[in-house]
Amino acid sequence: MERPSWDEYFMQVVHLVKTRSTCLRRAVGAVIVKDKRILATGYNGAPVGCKHCEETGCVRMQMNVPSGEKHELCRAIHAEQNAIVQAARAGISIDGSTIYVSIQPCVICAKLLINAGIKRIVFEGDYPDALSKELLEEAGIELVKYGG
Repeated sequence: MERPSWDEYFMQVVHLVKTRSTCLRRAVGAVIVKDKRILATGYNGAPVGCKHCEETGCVRMQMNVPSGEKHELCRAIHAEQNAIVQAARAGISIDGSTIYVSIQPCVICAKLLINAGIKRIVFEGDYPDALSKELLEEAGIELVKYGG
């Protein structure tokens, strides 16, 4: 059996993490890594103590909001945001780390990742958000489209 590369290994973990998602539209997982060690994970779903979309229904679907628009009309916190918050709650610095995520970060997540000190983003699927890529490139963050 051939050992996976580090990118393959951490993307496999991302796919396991995203199985915890409660989003009705798209399951997303994120894993923050530094020095080949997992620092934090996150998936998209409602904030702690709040009802999940599985229980309430999806506001974005009900309003027919296209993907990549009006992020504020969602009960869920994004996987990247959840991973950042989990690291912060545990007092773990993610400065200089890599985040692996199952889809390209949106512009809101991109801004958070920039200010959190993430240096590399490995993502699988594309997301309709050109401003996100523009800001990440401007900030000098390495973007790697994973091909699996």
